[in-house]
Amino acid sequence: MKNIINKIKFLAILTLVFSIVSCSEDFLEPSPTPDAAISGVDFYKTEEQVLSGIIGIYDAIQGVNDTRSDTNHGIQMEFYVTEMRSDNTRTKSGEGEASQFDFFTVQPTNGLVADHYRSAYNAVFRANKVLENLDVVSAANKAKYEAEARFLRAYTYFNLVRLYGDLPLIDKVITIEDKDTQFTRVPAAQVYEFIIADFKFAIQNLSNGSKNRASKAAAQGLLAKVYLTQNTNYVEAQVLLEDVMKSGFILEPNFEDVFYNEDNKEVIFSIGFISGITQDSQNFSAEFLNGVGRTVGVNYVTNDAKEALDLLGGNRTAVSYRNDFLQTTQNQVAKFLPNGSDGGADGKTFTGFDPRLAGNDWVVLRYADILLMHAEAIMAGGQDTSVGAAINSFQAVRDRAGLTTPVTTITKQELLDERRVELAFENHRLFDLIRLGEAQNVLSTFSAATGGSFSSTDLLLPIPQVEIGLSNGKLSQNPGYN
Repeated sequence: MKNIINKIKFLAILTLVFSIVSCSEDFLEPSPTPDAAISGVDFYKTEEQVLSGIIGIYDAIQGVNDTRSDTNHGIQMEFYVTEMRSDNTRTKSGEGEASQFDFFTVQPTNGLVADHYRSAYNAVFRANKVLENLDVVSAANKAKYEAEARFLRAYTYFNLVRLYGDLPLIDKVITIEDKDTQFTRVPAAQVYEFIIADFKFAIQNLSNGSKNRASKAAAQGLLAKVYLTQNTNYVEAQVLLEDVMKSGFILEPNFEDVFYNEDNKEVIFSIGFISGITQDSQNFSAEFLNGVGRTVGVNYVTNDAKEALDLLGGNRTAVSYRNDFLQTTQNQVAKFLPNGSDGGADGKTFTGFDPRLAGNDWVVLRYADILLMHAEAIMAGGQDTSVGAAINSFQAVRDRAGLTTPVTTITKQELLDERRVELAFENHRLFDLIRLGEAQNVLSTFSAATGGSFSSTDLLLPIPQVEIGLSNGKLSQNPGYN
């Protein structure tokens, strides 16, 4: 199966190469400009070029493996704006721009925030570009291509709206003259309506297949998470999740295999990377290991997360974090060691490959998340549940972790704890705290203990100052970031 996924990735590279050769515009390279949702007039002429455009959307989400400040790094930097804004991870040094996330002192001029925002809108631009060029696609493929582009647009906007709140909603290819569309923020509720419509179309027109491509199950799972985030439509969320549960996915018997046996039956949707190829590898696996990556250590495990894993993680703990070999009072995320190698006796010696060109896929949605969301949907905003279906889903995740004591009731806190240790360092924790109404309480306590300055305004990121500057004041800032 590993060979199959590698073949898919290889074909994707071939497609990229074909596109670069055949298209007049260099549309597969992430835009270096902040106004990444803008394009001049350019149209695909063939179905193959449209397919290349779809692969280009994945390429935008995948991001560029370099350290330049003017390129888009896509999901490779997502941990800064998600996990490091929770009580799970921090910088090792507590210094530099990255440490703003540790202490809830993020500035509108933060380059990592600008990178994330720019990268996301570049993906939106690419999706819109595909959607406006479907006329050259055969009838047999048109709905499928549209569904894939709309899935990726919805996925991107779902992350954007949770991080920034009200947003410019760009649903078409726009020109630089269209300032109103580019810089007018619409209410988050309107953005969610847009996301839901795109995911519904994807559900109706996609099937299940490659883990690295959009699928029906991925759309169902993410739409269910949208409903849970809105604290509405719990029944619809439950129905969607139960449909995914009938689609052939399973919990991998060995927890570690989820991350190092990439074509496994637990993964529903992941962003693919290929080891050793600059254009398609990732460097976050190395960045998580001080002395290996290009930084001084980011996404390091907080003492708070370590204690949670030690107490509640079961057999997941040993593969979730490890001591920093260079400074054993510190702990590193261990789920994403470069290509599964541990770096040898000093934790930083990798033979035969460059750890900064790692090929680990980034798992966006997996079956354990589906099961825990299933319990959450049945809880339906309450404080606990003893419904058998919820217990069964919850217990299955715990059983895999070796925690086989039968559960008879699940409280909201127990659900949050289980999600924390099962999905640790997978960029879910902040969204879980917000969705389940515990962010203010948990992050206030955590911030007070670690010298931070958390307030409720920190639940949203600032709109990047560079975007506000380009808008000549048309784009408004989030409260607390003047």
